Amino acid sequence: MVEPHVVTLRATRAGDLDELFRIQLDPEANRMAAFTSADPSDRAAFDAYWARLAAREDADNRTVRSDGRIVGRVARWIDAETGMAEITYWIDREHWGRGIATRAMRLFLDTQPRPVRARAAADNAASIALLTRLGFVEVGRDRGFANARGEEIEEIEFVLR
Repeated sequence: MVEPHVVTLRATRAGDLDELFRIQLDPEANRMAAFTSADPSDRAAFDAYWARLAAREDADNRTVRSDGRIVGRVARWIDAETGMAEITYWIDREHWGRGIATRAMRLFLDTQPRPVRARAAADNAASIALLTRLGFVEVGRDRGFANARGEEIEEIEFVLR
């Protein structure tokens, strides 16, 4: 039997950014996420993105740790167009399939107002399964340009009420 990992969240600190940058460099994870930055290896763009998030009063950025080690992030902000809270997450591929993302998202969602929206590439079965397991329901589909794939793909929008 595999021992469960102790998953914790903490407010993202400047000292977490080197590890979060390393985690988001993974080509397979970028392909799966699809809607990523234009150049995940651009550290200046990464730092500018985090500076913008940190400056937003409506954003809640948390670092995910498993057994004390940084393994990813979760974040929430208010979408300017819809006025709805939106969340995102990213877990180091080395830790996929261990229930860490599910536990981190549950911890995070316990602190967030509803409704909250999430989106996933239509072919990202793992994220779709995670969101569904957490009670999100599909409310729409759209197409958008996925930087990590260099093409327009289908995206599913989910809401948790």
